[in-house]
Amino acid sequence: MDISSAVGGSYTDNLIGTLLAIFGNVLVSISLSIQKYSHVTLAGTKDLRAFYRTKTWWCGFVLTCLGEGANFVSYAFAPLALVAPLNAVSILTSSILGLLFLREKSKPKDFAKRYGLSFLGCVLTIGGTYLFVAFGPNSHEKLKAENIVKHIVGWPVLLYLLLEIITFCLLLYFYKQHSANYLVIILLMVALLGSVTVITVKAVSGMLVLTAEGTMQLDSPIFSVMFVCMVASVVFQARFLSQACKLYDSSLIASVNYILSTFFAVVAGAVFYLEFKNEDVLHICMFLLGSALCFLGVFLITKNRKKTKTFEPYVTMDMTNGVPTIHDKGLVVQPDFNGSYSYGALVNNDGVAPVTLPVNLEQQPVSSLPDLKKD
Repeated sequence: MDISSAVGGSYTDNLIGTLLAIFGNVLVSISLSIQKYSHVTLAGTKDLRAFYRTKTWWCGFVLTCLGEGANFVSYAFAPLALVAPLNAVSILTSSILGLLFLREKSKPKDFAKRYGLSFLGCVLTIGGTYLFVAFGPNSHEKLKAENIVKHIVGWPVLLYLLLEIITFCLLLYFYKQHSANYLVIILLMVALLGSVTVITVKAVSGMLVLTAEGTMQLDSPIFSVMFVCMVASVVFQARFLSQACKLYDSSLIASVNYILSTFFAVVAGAVFYLEFKNEDVLHICMFLLGSALCFLGVFLITKNRKKTKTFEPYVTMDMTNGVPTIHDKGLVVQPDFNGSYSYGALVNNDGVAPVTLPVNLEQQPVSSLPDLKKD
């Protein structure tokens, strides 16, 4: 076998996989922004239609399918260590689109505080992406069914899977039996499942690409095993992520989940597919530096993202008739100290129309005070 042609083919495959992953993550970010824009537009115009009846939402859904399809195919061409950290491109694109497409604005005095760190995070993410792509592993093999079986029966993979299963069972025990609903525990379980997901996705994607090229791989039992494991791990990941979203802020989840999932995906690629076997120390160190910069960049991007506040009504007393009224300021939790309201305020100075509480409160005539001398 010609070594130069193998190296050249590996570089070409890596380039194709990297471009597909970047393209897919950008498409997913655009699609999510379009779908969010559809929801915001429906809410703003008080349109009674369901979101899935709008053309905008379906346009975003189609782009999501195309983006995820590109991400799926990218695993067949590039190593896991290159594809997994590229999820930072999705967070980076979402941050930029949030400013431009969705027109998320802040007060001038808050711009430097919020968007200064976000801009620094974008720079670090771009620099880190360049480093781990430039110094990432270049080895790539055609994932035939027999090659995948050889990887699975190797003792490093069996030891790695055993440690993952034990760790996951311990985390699940504390999560279920001791109600340990800590974010780190939930996202660690998601990351452990994610490492299984990327291993199986790369195997399934590789065998599908080889089948499309003319080498049938779908009749092998290992394809069915990998496909079932892929679907099961994705379903359980979605379940734990949904639970985390109910308990914690989405920005915090995005950054912590990216860091943990990327770390375990890189480790899985190094152990299962031996992606760093022929790499020298310099390339590995530069790759780790690029990944660390991406981790820090994603953390800074999501750190100052505007958090959604739920509405909590507050009650004031109308001085005219003494009827308690409730005021709705949309997403404001309570009147802030800079507004016209403060705790205990009795006068409505901000022009917000009060809404009477849905209680039949009738004014009682003022009667004389009870005789206090009576026992």
